[in-house]
Amino acid sequence: MSFAQSLAARIGSGDATIGVIGLGYVGAPLSFAFWRAGFKVVGFDISAERVAALTAGEHVINYLSPELFAEAAASTTFDATTDFSRLAEADAIVICVPTPLTRHNEPDLSFIRATGEAIAPHLRRGQTVILESTTWPGTTRQVLKPILDRSGLVCGKDYFLAFSPEREDPGNPNFHTASIPKVVGADDDGSRAIACAVYAKAIDRIVPVSSSAAAEAVKLTENIFRAVNIALVNELKTIYGAMNVDIWEVVDAAATKPFGFMPFYPGPGLGGHCIPIDPFYLTWKARECGVETRFIELAGAVNTRMPRLVVDKVASALDKRGVAMHDARVLICGLAYKKNINDIRESPALVVMELIEERGAACDYVDPFAPRIPNTREHPDLAGRISAVLSPGKIAAYDAVVLVTDHDDLPYEELAANARLIVDTRNAFTRRGLSGDHIVKA
Repeated sequence: MSFAQSLAARIGSGDATIGVIGLGYVGAPLSFAFWRAGFKVVGFDISAERVAALTAGEHVINYLSPELFAEAAASTTFDATTDFSRLAEADAIVICVPTPLTRHNEPDLSFIRATGEAIAPHLRRGQTVILESTTWPGTTRQVLKPILDRSGLVCGKDYFLAFSPEREDPGNPNFHTASIPKVVGADDDGSRAIACAVYAKAIDRIVPVSSSAAAEAVKLTENIFRAVNIALVNELKTIYGAMNVDIWEVVDAAATKPFGFMPFYPGPGLGGHCIPIDPFYLTWKARECGVETRFIELAGAVNTRMPRLVVDKVASALDKRGVAMHDARVLICGLAYKKNINDIRESPALVVMELIEERGAACDYVDPFAPRIPNTREHPDLAGRISAVLSPGKIAAYDAVVLVTDHDDLPYEELAANARLIVDTRNAFTRRGLSGDHIVKA
């Protein structure tokens, strides 16, 4: 029996062990999906704090069920560890590590490379390795494979290698890890078949593609599609605003067309680990190939300037009320990059806060999902700040309230009744039937 046949048999019987490297917003839900499918799961992370929290069953990702964390922690078939020597236990190793940008907006593959270096000494015959981290087409074959090949094993014969882009949509109640179709690509038939078999036990639908590069390109295409369309409505917001036309009313009405239109809505800028970052991975690789990406780069420029336009709107609205920006007290509502989740990565709210304070204003924030701002590479001066506790009197003491993230459980009625000025970047107050001269859209 070949290594491929032996591994396929273990996967089919449910006796395989799945290792997941990176237990964050992608790796943790995926680990639980494999565990629920009946696999033994060993999760790996360099953060001892994260491993300890998962081992204790703490509810570290708010949009997942707290019972899920508790049940997994109590199970004998789920384990979290910082001990990477245990990679030898896994039949399939799934890599879910960050792929950020450098300060010059170039791809930072250091986490992928470091993970490959951690796997290589423990790689054994019959294992499969699957990369899920978003990256430029060719990374699996050109970057990860050479590192793994140092083990002396032959890819496609001794071990197997594939790419499968993550497709998590945090906080979406209609889709979860198991119900979102899984694209799987590999550069040899054996690797593709094995990777598809791994996911097929935990995911409802598998979509195989011809190569790892094609699968890598799928992820970039999905997020660039969103980035470009969000940039379009952000620009239309500026144009229609100059004509005194409400962009949200226009998009809602256009969305009634049953064909040829998909609604996207404007906002204060892009957040999260995908849409603000992924386009730069493609533009960087395209430059290497001598290809221009002017359309994608223009969309990036439009979206990047949105926080500054929001702050300009705040300054203008304050000025009309006789308040200078440098004398103002401002409250930011919503710190997470998306409603109803606790993920603040790349959140435009952090940029808005810094820009407001650069103009001399004092700035607080309130977010029920982010009680304290953690250390971040891009915004170190904001670390440690605590979410405000609101009351009618405290709301009234601010010169302006800026709604950046429209969490469902923010006190909209209390804010509308007591705030002197509200700058709404999400049309959240209008959608709740709250209006007044003191509510301004941005």
